[in-house]
Amino acid sequence: MLLDEMKKVEQNAKIKDDNFYKGYLNNIVQLDADNFLIQFSYIGIKENTPVLAATFEVIAKQKDHKFFFSSPLKRNTIAWQSKKIGNCTFHYKNKLNNKVAAEYVKTVTLLDKKLNITNAQIEWYGCSDFSDIIQNIGVDYKLDYNGKSSSTFSANENNTLLIVSGNGDQSFNSFDPHDLWHDRLRFAYSRDVINKPVDEGCAYLYGGSWGISWEQILKTFKEKVASNPKTDWLALAVYETPQLNFGESKEKHLMADYVVNALLVEKIEKEKGFSAVIEFICCGKNKKGGNDNYFTVLEKLTGISKSNFNTKIWELIKESKA
Repeated sequence: MLLDEMKKVEQNAKIKDDNFYKGYLNNIVQLDADNFLIQFSYIGIKENTPVLAATFEVIAKQKDHKFFFSSPLKRNTIAWQSKKIGNCTFHYKNKLNNKVAAEYVKTVTLLDKKLNITNAQIEWYGCSDFSDIIQNIGVDYKLDYNGKSSSTFSANENNTLLIVSGNGDQSFNSFDPHDLWHDRLRFAYSRDVINKPVDEGCAYLYGGSWGISWEQILKTFKEKVASNPKTDWLALAVYETPQLNFGESKEKHLMADYVVNALLVEKIEKEKGFSAVIEFICCGKNKKGGNDNYFTVLEKLTGISKSNFNTKIWELIKESKA
């Protein structure tokens, strides 16, 4: 996670200079016989004025005449409490909502079973806000984050997902099953092969969206979108027309093509099992004009092609229950 924050920090994209910011050692503090806290900054000069890009802190551990570097996250949260539920460990300052945490673990277990994820661990840290996140992971300052107040950072390594949350929910009082689907899918498969519309369709189907259940999404879709008999589902699928948002606002959007993909996923899972759904999800990134492999895989799994797409989608809509 901290390494990700350091990547390309020396670059200045505005002036296209890959080595604009130079690294400077600020301070070294010896913590004990073998451990040191190191602080360093990246600074550039613009019109004779210094510009600070970032300041980082790392822990350096000396062993066998070598130094090993790590994030100060564990050191910075040593006074926090921890609780392990299943394969998830929750790190929190004061209180943990055990009921919600248990429901989260239950949902993770169900999704991991679908995605064939085994023995995966999750380490969750509940920070108060964005500033709390970056300070705990070892980012004292970063120019890119000026004014930012909330976010969640995550990193996946050695079959463990590290989540450092800074959205004002230090006690794990809620989680979004829609976002959790995305997290688990990307834990199992590369973004490079995931088809976003199919992925979003799965997120609707298994986690709803914006706190709205899949059943309600489908009901609203039928009332607002499928009530128009002239709707061209193929044009939406290949992005020949703009995405059709039937949500309450641009921010809380609900996309018609995602619902169509949810219905297709539902059909595929029912008829062929979830391994076939994975094949559909991993058919490759979508693009304007459509992803040819999307239709190749879809036809292989369902018999639905470009030529009969509209007819078959109307059939799925009529058969669906909401």
